Amino acid sequence: MTEPRLNGTVALVTGASRGGGKGIALVLGEEGVTVYVTGRSVRGESTTLGRPGTIDDTADELTARGGTGIAIRCDHTDDSQVEALFDRIRSDQGRLDLLVNNAWSGYELPLYYETPFWEMEWRHWDLMFDGGLRAAVFASTLAAPMMIAEGRGLIVNMTWVLDRPHGVTFYEVVKNATNKLTEQMADDLRPHGVACVAVSPGWMRLERMDLTPEDAARAESPEFPGRAIAALAADPNVLQKSGGVFTTPALAREYGFTDVDGKQQSTFWDEHWAAG
Repeated sequence: MTEPRLNGTVALVTGASRGGGKGIALVLGEEGVTVYVTGRSVRGESTTLGRPGTIDDTADELTARGGTGIAIRCDHTDDSQVEALFDRIRSDQGRLDLLVNNAWSGYELPLYYETPFWEMEWRHWDLMFDGGLRAAVFASTLAAPMMIAEGRGLIVNMTWVLDRPHGVTFYEVVKNATNKLTEQMADDLRPHGVACVAVSPGWMRLERMDLTPEDAARAESPEFPGRAIAALAADPNVLQKSGGVFTTPALAREYGFTDVDGKQQSTFWDEHWAAG
């Protein structure tokens, strides 16, 4: 077993009850990271939309993998809860090295694939902007001063990027705004030694998806973006990438890691953007 690359690192992964956030947190645990995981689903209470998985489960599992998991219930649309979260991290650790903005909202409603924008529900727009984009901005405004004080740090915004329209207008607008946000944040943070990048996974095998074996084989695991982020966090020259938007297979090829099935690129990317 290889030695953990990120021992002593303090990270926050938002939206980590399940799915990609959980996968990212678990990989960071394997790398020896102390990971604060947030979400609304906690053990012993009802979970988001009744789906399995809680932040407590994630914290326990990443601890079992070698890290230190700390679960904190947090609704990232409530500024006071987010402020209390950062106060806790500052009190516990005195610093924050890595922020992964993964929290998301809008999956409570159908994605309206191929639906014209004028027929979409405005609530979908509000949920995604408040629970996704705004949540990332607000968390970053609290993380940035902590990182600037140390003269280093990494903020990762989870995004989505393809070479053609995805067919869900509001979703694409939010993710494109995330990419522009990343570029601007990077420009502001670069003089202080802090990097900001966006990472785009492909189609992931998530708990909420009822996939056929064929579809599951086309997708990537929730841990694949975690391996990408771990590689970025371990890169002493990550500041050179600041402002960039990177797909998981592109990072896999550059850093030499694979998904849990040994692949560096799922067939999803072969079908949609072979260049990664």
